Amino acid sequence: MKLISFLNEGIPAYGVVQDDRVLDISSVLHVQFPDMKSVIRGNAWDRVQDAGRSCRSFDLDSVELLPPIPNPSKIFCIGHNYEEHRLETGRPKTTFPSTFFRFADSQVAHGQSALIPRVSSEIDFEGELAVVIGKPGRYIAAADALSHVAGYSCYNDISVRDWQRHTTQFGPGKNFPYTGGFGPWMITADEITNPQELELTTRLNGQIVQHASTSQMIFTVAELIEYCSSFTPLAPGDVIVSGTPGGVGMKRTPPLYMTKGDAVEVEISRIGTLHLTLEKED
Repeated sequence: MKLISFLNEGIPAYGVVQDDRVLDISSVLHVQFPDMKSVIRGNAWDRVQDAGRSCRSFDLDSVELLPPIPNPSKIFCIGHNYEEHRLETGRPKTTFPSTFFRFADSQVAHGQSALIPRVSSEIDFEGELAVVIGKPGRYIAAADALSHVAGYSCYNDISVRDWQRHTTQFGPGKNFPYTGGFGPWMITADEITNPQELELTTRLNGQIVQHASTSQMIFTVAELIEYCSSFTPLAPGDVIVSGTPGGVGMKRTPPLYMTKGDAVEVEISRIGTLHLTLEKED
């Protein structure tokens, strides 16, 4: 299934995408399941299927999308998880994943504008596979990890590079408002047996700037779940943003940063395409 969160006449809702229509599942289930995260927490997939037979529907292009999970409790971001990107940044090999965090209110949805902050012009693209946790757990073994996944989506983990370089900590450069592109929807895990067999492509104004297979990850999705669940419990709706391939703008000569009016896409096979435009903060 393709699951989305969206605004219907300004009211938060969620549903299933079928072709170019949205089945407004929340119009039936909202009392027990007020948002997508609660659907995941309740493992309510049968209820979703049943609601889809009787709920109202809309044209997809008539609704304003939200990030698939607008309110994750935790967003884990993984750095330098493709060898080509590790090499271009000059980072040493590590035994454990480089892990930092993004705030939920820094996210922006498909079709909306990512925001270039007034304090920087070094705004870089980072196409990534997002993993949405479905089943809670702690100390999850890699062998069992994929059974804890609710689904997958596209992510653009946009970096404000000069703020990212202020110290050795990446947090400031990863948490400006409207810089965490997430969407357009979540594909449920039953449709993707192996997340290490996907093709990821980032385009800037129609030109390919990143292209890789998720098989090139240094730490697999299962290994990332094992690692993250070892230092904190994972909860339904948590998101792991699994790292970007090589080709980032910062490491090009000259650097290729995004500017006002640019269009950036992250396409992942079997999932879809996340589209954002760039605007400048007032």
